[in-house]
This record gives sequence, structure tokens and C-alpha cells, in this order.
Amino acid sequence: MSDEVDLTELAMPEQTSETSIRTVANPSEFDRKINAHFAGVVVRKDLVKAVKGNAVVPSYVLEYLLGQFAATDDEATIQEGIDKVRRILAEHYVHRNESELIKSKIREKGRYRIIDRVAVTLNDKEDVYQASFANLGISGVLVDPGTVNGNQKLLVGGVWSLCDIEYSHSDSPRVVPWVLGRLQPIQMSKFDYAGYLAARAEFTTDEWIHLLIQSIGFDPELFGRRAKLLQLIRLIPFVERNYNLVELGPKGTGKSHIYSEFSPHGMLISGGEITVPKLFVNNANGKLGLVGYWDVVAFDEFAGKKKRTDKALVDIMKNYMANRSFSRGVETLGAEASMVFVGNTSHTVPYMLKHSNLFDELPESYHDAAYLDRLHFYIPGWEIDTIRGEMFSCGYGFVVDYIAEVLKSMRNLDYSDRYQRYFTLGSDISTRDRDGIHKTFSGLMKLLYPHEQATLEETEEILRFAIEGRKRVKDQILRMDDTTAAVKFRYQPLGGEWTSVTTLEEDEYPRYYVRAGKGGAVGDDESADSDHHKRGAAGSESAGLAPPNKEALFQGQRDFVENQRGISYETLLMPYLHGATHIELHDPYIRMSHQGRNLVELLALIASAKDPADEVAFQLFTVLETDPEYQKKQLLMISRIVQEAAQQGIKVDVAKDPGGHDRWIRTDNGWRINLGRGLDIFQKQEGGWFEFGSTRQEFRQVRAFGVTYIRETA
Repeated sequence: MSDEVDLTELAMPEQTSETSIRTVANPSEFDRKINAHFAGVVVRKDLVKAVKGNAVVPSYVLEYLLGQFAATDDEATIQEGIDKVRRILAEHYVHRNESELIKSKIREKGRYRIIDRVAVTLNDKEDVYQASFANLGISGVLVDPGTVNGNQKLLVGGVWSLCDIEYSHSDSPRVVPWVLGRLQPIQMSKFDYAGYLAARAEFTTDEWIHLLIQSIGFDPELFGRRAKLLQLIRLIPFVERNYNLVELGPKGTGKSHIYSEFSPHGMLISGGEITVPKLFVNNANGKLGLVGYWDVVAFDEFAGKKKRTDKALVDIMKNYMANRSFSRGVETLGAEASMVFVGNTSHTVPYMLKHSNLFDELPESYHDAAYLDRLHFYIPGWEIDTIRGEMFSCGYGFVVDYIAEVLKSMRNLDYSDRYQRYFTLGSDISTRDRDGIHKTFSGLMKLLYPHEQATLEETEEILRFAIEGRKRVKDQILRMDDTTAAVKFRYQPLGGEWTSVTTLEEDEYPRYYVRAGKGGAVGDDESADSDHHKRGAAGSESAGLAPPNKEALFQGQRDFVENQRGISYETLLMPYLHGATHIELHDPYIRMSHQGRNLVELLALIASAKDPADEVAFQLFTVLETDPEYQKKQLLMISRIVQEAAQQGIKVDVAKDPGGHDRWIRTDNGWRINLGRGLDIFQKQEGGWFEFGSTRQEFRQVRAFGVTYIRETA
């Protein structure tokens, strides 16, 4: 074991295909309803795991195949379809480590079908198009111009395809022996839009949202209404032209999953790979970039204050995001690609609000009010749960390439004015703010109510959501730029009273959210004085507890006898931890679930005692299990604790304990606490959740243990 414990890359163990299939052997009434109205274009979402194996291939490729052979609720047909898809993958999907074997098959058979990612370039010296195959590892394969013209995304980033490859050897070393006989992109070519709308009318709003969440791959029963809407906001770039979306939040919440796995019309690239030629146009050869070919261009790992960025790129991006156009020499070109920026945050929301703003993690070049003002919606990624194994759905959802084509077809529609039959926006909302609200509202209407049968209450729900997401953007710009005028984000039912909209973090942390700028504080008087806002101020925020006087704290040894009650970390440890910003815990026994719970209870006390906007560094020194199976469970437990603690402003770092069996705590406020048993002082409980001890430590019986308090500094 190294000194540093690596907790990255940990994931919940996947279900086996047998378990997944057995789980839903008897379809529910809702499953039957989905299959009745969308026969042939829905599939059980757990089947993707059942067939994927070790194939590094997007979900939409697998669902394309499942849609051909297993789009049904008949169990026998499903099993037969799974077997067939597995055979197709085994025989035709190209694994990189088996590329030579596939080449041999092509040579021996003369013609062979493969599944691979194909990219095409123009060889202008010889005036021919040439293809390269990512996994097969061959390039220079001649491609017919008609194939390229019919699938122009081959020229930008490449496309997963079914390909027939032929082999024809030549004595000339200049002639590539590989010949592309046929290429079929893996995506649906047509669908019945009228049938889609008619089928939508047969579902209630709750049922439809349920179906959409299952189509993404999640179990809707584990998400609240707001959490479901936040997931669906991620789909708006696919259904709305030139939609600019940002999502910043903790690691592991699935921010980039939709843009890499959900649709063949989206392209996910690393934030560090953005260049003007790649994104817009290469002026040297006139070649268009990604925005000219893809519906959605998403930038992964976009955050990072120290990342180097091209100022010229920022300027071009600003112009494109505002005007949907960019220049190629003297020529101005337009494009429809939506832009999505996703990145990880390293601080809690109150910390960012107290010390900077919610855009703090972006590279410095993007801390530009003009650029940020082009963003239509800010998804609060900190509200979205870390993805866990049990969150994935075993129910039916749309085959990905089907719903991707539905969304693409609706990009031509505009639903932005549908709220106007019921509501009007405040007159001081600027054109740019209004545009952001309209585009989000239009996107949600297309997703949820494509048949245009939303009630007044349903219309109001998504209008408020659209306003909130734009307000989050504008309020942070106001914190960064005092020259920006404050805006009253509100709406009015026709003939009714004005209703102000607040963001959730504004209600939770008003002490830090409201900051004076030009024209007063962030937000408006109505929102600051609203009952909802007051509830947030009173109920969600703590000013923290002042550190106690060190002179008054006990120093020396304390012993506790077996079966004693009335003991808790709050009385035993917290008086000595108050005011500390760095805490070390040496405890080699954080292995079993109850030991993990002990650690969580201590971290929760530390989090509740500090100011929400402050952070505490907590270094855990422990020992890993030697048995690989138990070690994996231990690491998964610790990883989850680290993730949860980070969301509360406790930054936990885990390393190897060099001290053997010694257990102790040291703080940067001058205390060392020697722990005889470490945190494991409580006796085992058997009664479950209804025992008082499961809620309060002081009701539990303890084991015999001792604690020594040593003041190391005056």
C-alpha cells in the first residue's frame, strides 16, 4: 500500500446480466403501457449492461443494436435478442487488442463486417477522401465522395458505424489494401413524429417525466421532482438550437455522461483541447470545425482557474454564443450547435458565495461578464446526487437513437411564447435575460409537453425553473461586475400579483448570497423580503460556534467503564475541535460499516459546528484490509464518505497510517487527543432504526476506554 490511498475511479459494482434480467421478468403495468404506445422504439435499460461486456462503446451504439432485436416486453424475445447482440459484438466489434485478428479475418474471408469509429480526412494532394478506423488501427482507406457527403460528421470527430471492409493486395506499396465496401452510421434514419405526439397525449405529466428519466438510464423513483427537472435540463441543448448551458458541481454526478453516451448528435471534448480551428474554422484550409457539424458541443473538465486559455478563442466564442456566427476570413458563417460547459467544483456553495462567486472555478479568461452573460442556464451541480449503482433503471425507456432523432427534429420548432397565454415577465428583464428564459422554457416545453397541452400550473412550474437558471447566471455576474445593473426576476399571472423568483442557494445562504453592487444588493427587494427567503435565512444557515476558551478545557486522562451511557463525540471531542481548520485522525480501524458510521458522525458534528462558508481540512490516517474483496468494500465506503463530506465543506484526505495501532487526534488549534479505542467506543446495537441509540450517541452503551487530552501549544 502506498502512502496515499487512491480513492478516484471507484464505482459501485455492476449488476450481472442474470440479476438484471431476473429483476423485471414480470413487466409492470407502466412497462406494458410504454410498450403498447411505443412498440419497437423502447428497450429495457438494464440490458445495456447485460450486453456491453468489455466493449468500450457508447450506450447509443449498444441500444441501436438492442432496438433491432430486443425492443419488446416479451421475455423470450428479449433473451433471444440479447444473445444475438452479444454474438454481433463478439464477432464484429473491434477490440484494439484484437485488431490483428480482425485484419486476418478480413484477409481470409475477403470481406468482413465490423463495428468501429470511423473518421475521414481529405487528402488534397491526391484529391481523395481517406478513412481511419480507431480500434482496427488502419488508415488511408479510400472512401467514396457520396458516402462523405451523406455523412459529413465523418469529417469532424468521426462516427460509430457498421462497415464492410474488403482486402485487395497490390504489389504497389502506395496502394492501401483495405477497401471500404459499405458504411452505415449507427443512428435511426426516420421516425413518425405525429405518432410520437399522439402517444405522448396518452401519458400523464408524471408518467412522461418517469419515461424520460428512464430513457436517460436512471430510476425515477430515487429522484424528487426538482432533481428530475435538473436531469432533463441537460437534454435541452439537443432540442434547442444555439443553447448555452453551464454545469459546475462535485465530481461523480454524471455531468458529462449525456453528452458522450446519449446521442449520436453530440460531441464531448476535453476543455484543454479547445482551439479556434477545431471549434470554428481553420483559416489555413477553410475547413469547418465542430460547430458546423454537431448539434451539441460539450466541453468536459472545463473548470480550472489556472488552465491556460486563448484570449482570441474566448472572443470568438462570445460572438458565436451571442450571434450564432463566426468569421472565415472575410466570410461570415452561421451554425446551430449548442454549447455546454461542465466542470468540477472544489469548494462548497457557501464558501464560493462568501469568498468569490459561483463561477469561481472557471479559467480566469472566462471570468468575463460579456462571456458569462451569453449563458442561458446554470445547472446547480451541487444539488445532483453522486451516481450510485442502485440509481440505474431496470425499466423501459426510449431507444437512445430514437429519442435523439425526435429531439433533433424539434430543433426547428419554437415554443418560447407558450407561457404568454397565462403569464407576463417583468418589464425590466433585459433582452438577453429574456432570451435565456425563453430558450430554457421552450426546451422544457418540447421535452415535457411537445403536444402543447400544459396546464397553467405546469406552465408556471417550468417558467419559474427557466427564470431561476438565468437568475443564477445574472446574480453571479453582478457579484463580479459592479457596473451591471440589478434585475428584478419576476413574473405575473395575467390580472394577478407579481411573483418574485429566487434561487435555492439564495434561500439557503442569504447571508452570503446578497452582496452590494451597483444599484444595491444582488437580487431584488421583493425576493429578499419574501417569506420563502426568510425561511431560508432562519432555517438553513448557522453562524457557527465560537471556539471555547482553551484554558477552561480539561487536560489529562479520563476513563470510562463498560456499559456507561451519556457519552458522545459532541461532549467528548467537539470542545477541543472547535475553531480548528486542520484535523488529523490516526485510526487504523476504519474498516467495517459501523466504523465508517462513527467517522461520518464525527464529520457531521464538525460540519454542523463550523460556519457553512468555512472549510475544514481533515486528514485520515488508516490501514486497508489485506483481503482484496474486503478492501474493495472498505475503499468504496471511504470514497463515499469523502464525497459526502466534501459537500459539507470537510475536505477529507486519506493516507496510510504509519503509527501501527496508536489512535489519536491532533488539531491546528493546539490539542492532541490520545484515543484508547479510536472512534470505536460504542457497543454493537441490534435493534435497528427504532432504538434511541441509532439516533443519539448518548443513549448507546460504551465499551471500556480511556482518553488523554494534551495541550501542545499555549
